[in-house]
Amino acid sequence: MSRNRSLIDLKNIGKKIAGRLNEVGIFSEYDLRRVGAVGAHRMIKERYPNETLPVCYYLYSFEGALTDEH
Repeated sequence: MSRNRSLIDLKNIGKKIAGRLNEVGIFSEYDLRRVGAVGAHRMIKERYPNETLPVCYYLYSFEGALTDEH
């Protein structure tokens, strides 16, 4: 399995989440692995402090993307 796939090629990552990740400087699987699920969540939360999605929404999506699980 390649470790530098496009975000959109990862499980649980759709266009909206990929766009949010891009806005905080995460453009590939490698970038997401580098910052980790928690780090990516924190970066998005800092950029969108008024976002009301449950914490688990992004965390589960990112962790699933990194472990290739839905």
